[in-house]
Amino acid sequence: MNICDFITRRRNGVSIMKTFSMEIAGRMLNVTIGKVAAQANGAALMQYGDTTVLSTATASLKPRDGIDFFPLSVEYEEKLYSVGKIPGGFNKREGKASENAILTSRVIDRPMRPLFPKDYRNDVTLNNMVMAVDPECRPELVAMLGASIATSISDIPFDGPCASTQVGLIDGEFIINPSQKQWNESDLNLTVASTAKKVIMIEAGANEIPEEKMIEAIYMAHDMNQKIIEFINGIVAEVGKTKKEYESYVVPEELFNAIKEIVPPEEMEVAVFTDDKQTREDNIVAITEKLEEAFAENEEWLGFLSDAIYQYEKKTVRKMILKDHKRPDGREITQIRPLAAEVDLIPRVHGSAMFTRGQTQICDVVTLAPLSEAQKVDGLDENVVSKRYMHQYNFPAYSVGETKVSRGPGRREIGHGALAERALIAVLPSEEEFPYTIRAVSETFESNGSTSMASTCASCMSLMAAGVPIKKMVAGISCGLVTGETDDDFVLLTDIQGLEDFFGDMDFKVTGTKDGITAIQMDIKIHGLTRDIVEGAIARCREARMFIMETCMEPAISKPREEVSKYAPKIKQITIDPATIGDVVGQKGKTINTIIERTGVKIDITDEGNISVCGIDKEKIDEAIKMIEIITTEFEEGKIYEGEVISIKEFGAFIEFAPGKEGMVHISKISNERVNRVEDYLTLGDHVKVVCLGKDKMGRISFSMKDVK
Repeated sequence: MNICDFITRRRNGVSIMKTFSMEIAGRMLNVTIGKVAAQANGAALMQYGDTTVLSTATASLKPRDGIDFFPLSVEYEEKLYSVGKIPGGFNKREGKASENAILTSRVIDRPMRPLFPKDYRNDVTLNNMVMAVDPECRPELVAMLGASIATSISDIPFDGPCASTQVGLIDGEFIINPSQKQWNESDLNLTVASTAKKVIMIEAGANEIPEEKMIEAIYMAHDMNQKIIEFINGIVAEVGKTKKEYESYVVPEELFNAIKEIVPPEEMEVAVFTDDKQTREDNIVAITEKLEEAFAENEEWLGFLSDAIYQYEKKTVRKMILKDHKRPDGREITQIRPLAAEVDLIPRVHGSAMFTRGQTQICDVVTLAPLSEAQKVDGLDENVVSKRYMHQYNFPAYSVGETKVSRGPGRREIGHGALAERALIAVLPSEEEFPYTIRAVSETFESNGSTSMASTCASCMSLMAAGVPIKKMVAGISCGLVTGETDDDFVLLTDIQGLEDFFGDMDFKVTGTKDGITAIQMDIKIHGLTRDIVEGAIARCREARMFIMETCMEPAISKPREEVSKYAPKIKQITIDPATIGDVVGQKGKTINTIIERTGVKIDITDEGNISVCGIDKEKIDEAIKMIEIITTEFEEGKIYEGEVISIKEFGAFIEFAPGKEGMVHISKISNERVNRVEDYLTLGDHVKVVCLGKDKMGRISFSMKDVK
């Protein structure tokens, strides 16, 4: 670790500015403290290469009244000036957060949230503003480190630091903190966050990476994180503030004792342990009403009652799982809930499928469109300007029996959609193999745990039903965890339901094919996982996804349909000489628009000369392609063409073979008989066949009707 110190003075006093430096993966990370944002509780100006991010941590002076959770907000701000762009739109300023910004905020939030005190009720905001982007150093990683450093040196209670490292895989070799270009081309996009002892967060997208290779990459990142944490600890020792005392919201022990007298542990076990979510909720409501009546005159206890019941229920569930291996719905530890799958349940759409696992049910609908309808992306990565495959996830209130007005997708919905999207990207056909834009939408019909994994299964089947030639089947499952007092005292739970997610310590989601992993997302509520837990969860998820594919998904649909739906657009592609693109387009688009009007198709042309023709009617598509081929190909002597008479002169007739492509038949070439008047043989609009005679003495192409054989 290299530390360079600088001191600067302000007019109103002395402020110490220090810059700390460390080399990571061959590039220098510089962390400047005390130069900017001095009024924040903690601030770090981060520079990795030329990528610059300002990370700040602030907390309210007092706790927020009337809440029973920790109010943490994480922001990742993409400033387009960081890549030399001016925002589009009328206002010319950054608008709402992009999908990438939201996903980055979630990746920062997930490892840090468990490290704050559980009973802390002060509002905390972690802000990360991207000010400059060096393509060699991804700003998302810099923000993850910056958020940890800013919080660690602040006076905000925090049991950190944590550190993050990214790993890529190119040509079989691991790359620590790959550049943006390497990240885009890599077979593995892995982000791992760690504390000083354990892995605390995993996020991955992969091209069917074997489980053993994934574990190797995870712990390569974990080892790198230990060096970074040592570096951060050095910063904290130099400039860290003393952590503030805070007002603790701990449920009084007397209240717990009083609750247990009214509702003995045996009664709580009966209330909680049922395989029906609604029955369980009704039981807890009845217990709550009984306790509210018992403590009606004790206002102080009533303020803690909701949290006390939650903790009582949580302790009951955890005890039964950990000590007795008894799950709330009576399943075995490795048992998956009842499964069901079907396809084609929605008429007329291009592809549909429904996947049900216990009380979790997802309907996925796939829509196919031309490549021109790909989603435009305006972000900090200049290499990615559009998305051809989109997976979107919706979570309506009725899916959990609630009444709430829809306000559009929130961060959770966007995160779940991105996870299912990442799970399937590895098996999608290339644009050349399947020249379509693909949109998959997962509608949550019912939710009781791990709807994102159900979305992965449903969307895989829906894609196959739509005729998308995906390379392999993909399934996903979530593994849970309940831990005891020691590292080796734990129970892994296959296919966690909502209650086990709420009261457990981990939600470890893994998707993949039979040959390897395509995505991982791991959330935990404790201070990290041992290697035994990580390896056990990955192995358990592999076993479960094999079972899901073989017993549920494959019987419903085993391979992609040979053709797309009759309601889906049909697309054919041809390639022309780029020099002839102007001929196809025509002056002010006249030629291409004429083709579109005549055939009703949609035509997309790339600068490389790749043309996609899209329509519902195959005959119209073929007609449009034939026109384009005529326009872009020189007339060949001896070849027969068919066209329409568009003009009649005394000396002959002009025939149009395609928009903007025409030729003349001389009066002497119309018939073997003598022709006195062209009108005696041809009328405007007639469709005739002609043969090309080659060029005349003046270099013009000649055609003949009478020589057609």
